[in-house]
Amino acid sequence: MSTSKPQTLAEKILRGVGGPENIESLTHCATRLRFQLHDAKKVDQPALDALDGVMGTVPQSGDRFQIVIGGAVAGVYSDIMNLPAMRGAAPAPKSNADVKAEARSKGRGRYAWLDNFFEYLSDSFRPLLGVLLGASLIIAIASMLDAFGLVDFRAANKSASWVFVDAMWRSVLYFLPIMVAYNAAKKLKIDPWVGATVMAAVMTPNFTGMIGSKTPGVTTHVNSTLGTTESVAHVFGLPMQLNDYGGQVFVPLLMVALLALVYKGLKRIFPENVQMVFVPFFSMLIMIPLTAFLIGPMGVWAGNGLGTGLSWLNGHAPIVFAIVIPMLYPFLVPLGLHWPLNALMLVNINTLGYDFIQGPMGTWNFACFGATAGVLLLSIRHREKDMRQTATGALAAGLLGGISEPSLYGIHLRFKRIYPRMLVGCLVGGVIIGLLGGVNTNAFAFTSLLTIPVFNPMIKYIIAITAAFVTSMALVYFSDYRTKDERVEANAERDAAEAAARGEIPAQAAPAEERELVTAGAPATATATVTATPTGSAATASTGTAGATGAATGPAVELTAPVAGHVIGLGEVEDPVFASRALGEGVGIEPADGHIVAPVDGELVTVAETGHAYGIRTADGIEVLVHIGIDTVQMQGEGFDVRVEPGQKIAAGDLLAEVDLGAVRAAGHPAVTLMTVLNTVDITSVEPHIGQDVLAGAPVVTVRR
Repeated sequence: MSTSKPQTLAEKILRGVGGPENIESLTHCATRLRFQLHDAKKVDQPALDALDGVMGTVPQSGDRFQIVIGGAVAGVYSDIMNLPAMRGAAPAPKSNADVKAEARSKGRGRYAWLDNFFEYLSDSFRPLLGVLLGASLIIAIASMLDAFGLVDFRAANKSASWVFVDAMWRSVLYFLPIMVAYNAAKKLKIDPWVGATVMAAVMTPNFTGMIGSKTPGVTTHVNSTLGTTESVAHVFGLPMQLNDYGGQVFVPLLMVALLALVYKGLKRIFPENVQMVFVPFFSMLIMIPLTAFLIGPMGVWAGNGLGTGLSWLNGHAPIVFAIVIPMLYPFLVPLGLHWPLNALMLVNINTLGYDFIQGPMGTWNFACFGATAGVLLLSIRHREKDMRQTATGALAAGLLGGISEPSLYGIHLRFKRIYPRMLVGCLVGGVIIGLLGGVNTNAFAFTSLLTIPVFNPMIKYIIAITAAFVTSMALVYFSDYRTKDERVEANAERDAAEAAARGEIPAQAAPAEERELVTAGAPATATATVTATPTGSAATASTGTAGATGAATGPAVELTAPVAGHVIGLGEVEDPVFASRALGEGVGIEPADGHIVAPVDGELVTVAETGHAYGIRTADGIEVLVHIGIDTVQMQGEGFDVRVEPGQKIAAGDLLAEVDLGAVRAAGHPAVTLMTVLNTVDITSVEPHIGQDVLAGAPVVTVRR
């Protein structure tokens, strides 16, 4: 008879992931084992899913693999690390941040600076997607009316009504530099209002009013090539070129990169108690003159020089020009360096009677829109709701309004696989226009479907833009805009989100990253039933075997409000996981301030690195989660001032964190603070008291063991 000892859970997990030799590193969060493997193909996922004590498995991109254990995760981790097979081969412990940083670095290209550059561009523009789409759709409507002859959208003597309509969309495009400066400063982790202020200084009426004026010390002349007026002001004896920086995004991107060095340097110089005054003061004192005298003119000079060079190229090598324009525009538009070319187009129309730039430029636009169409088709195929909405709006703005910025900033700069495929479409369209002898137009037009009739010969233009559109769309659709690993991870997150919406996610298996930071949970086999009572009264949760609703017995523990505000039921929360009680019964509180305190005496088992979630275990085993906001893990700690650390003993009312609720809402996240009892299924009853306005420390949940 065999006397071999049955394998433990730790041994079965070790065998399931391919043995100790397949483990590069192992760590754990509050509920999951997190493996970085040498070869994820060696994992026996069905066997792991079938183990008692394993609540689920989560394959991730690359060779990362997670096993959901729940509250016993720390013990299982310890058991694995202490197995004889791991001795001598045990990987060095790594923090979650270390593992994620390594995974991100593996996903980067050979040139990290290029990845960083595109991230800088993307994060500087992504928050503006909504207003860019809004502005571009206003332009699209006006362009349609113009195309049908109902209004002359480009007339110099438009009525006050249409001047007002212009203001509605120009408010975004003109002041785009200030908005970009704000976002770029946030990306580089400096005060965004300082970035916005520096850029706004050279866009005030005081500054722009000197252009072409007779102000003493200002001289003006005309650029014969571009037909633009150039003014120079002599400020304290120094010459300063005056420019209208409306729509110039290269200038704020360059300015903020330098501002970040100045700002962080000043923070190292001044003591913390005076930084609030002197760091912004000296930053403005240094950067506003630098922007006005040097950075701003550099951006404009680059654009003007580009326009002059392209004019020469078209005159000497028109076929090359037809190819260069659509290949160059994808890099000019994100930096705002295409605006001088718009001035050159107008000069061509006024002096030659036609323009030769807009035809080749149209092939770039339609290659861009084709790439967006490919993303839209993929988002429909893979049921990606957010991307489908973004791509639909961007495609409508492009095809109807000729506006590429929503596609670029909302999609293309976020996924670096798109650009090479889009450039192929640009090349195809440019080659066709060059071989067919060029395309001209006698009007300045946004290159959209509605403005096709203004190009001549129209049939050549249609062939070129169609080829550019279809090429980019097909390349993006058939090769995907995500890598294979990114697609697997995105689809897994989608499936988990859909399951959560249907209420099918088990406790402790929530997909979002912040779910990993909660403390302990119930066994996978436990189920909870919830009976809700009218607003203002108590709702009781029971395990189905312990106690009856409304008749619970045993000593009561009061969980107090972690923040002042209005108490609501979890069913009213805009998060399917919390609303389904997958993370236990509890309450939500619409906060009146950002002063977050402990709701009960106990030990801080978990403090999220981002400061948005806290797990507390009481002396008698009640496990409480305090979660600030919805999806606030995405803020990466910005606006969260954490005052505690894991393992700390706390008393009810002790300060956990100070939270900038304005920053939370500005980032687009609901600020509702959630408090749940994670091990609800092990407890006789959990009775939330909703529908009341409370101060921090007031009882809001009654727990009976």
